[in-house]
Amino acid sequence: MAKEYSVNKTAGQCCNCEKQLEVGVEFVATLKEASEEFLREDFCLSCWENHKDNCQPGMLGFWHSKVAQPQEKKKLFVDNELLINFFERLDGSEEPAKINFRFVLALILMRKKLLVYEGSSKMDDGRDTWTMHLKGSEEKHQVIDPKMDDEKISQVSEQLSEILEGEF
Repeated sequence: MAKEYSVNKTAGQCCNCEKQLEVGVEFVATLKEASEEFLREDFCLSCWENHKDNCQPGMLGFWHSKVAQPQEKKKLFVDNELLINFFERLDGSEEPAKINFRFVLALILMRKKLLVYEGSSKMDDGRDTWTMHLKGSEEKHQVIDPKMDDEKISQVSEQLSEILEGEF
């Protein structure tokens, strides 16, 4: 059975100074790999500026966001560069949950026409892989097809949305 990654939701405060993040205020969210799990951390802008160089080990990506109004419907807007970076950093991982995340990212990038499918083949261990390349690049990327059903893809997509969006 594939391992599920539990990603903490934002607590609505800076993880460094513990200052409450106020509605409408910009902050920086990070996603790190920490002992077999993904860890989301939010920073107020001043703490981010003072500590961003110390945050790099294990970091998969970061993005700027604003604290939403409680009644406001949250919109997921993620920079294409962040999705590509996340996709590339998960390359080579053999952990089932990371393979699932990378596969869903590949589907998202294909839908955005940023990743081009070239074909599929079988690995020595019998798993199917898709050969792909990023638009404008000739570098090949191998994406393992974890054979997820629609429900599993939906679950992983929801987890990915929570990581990238967060809720207060």
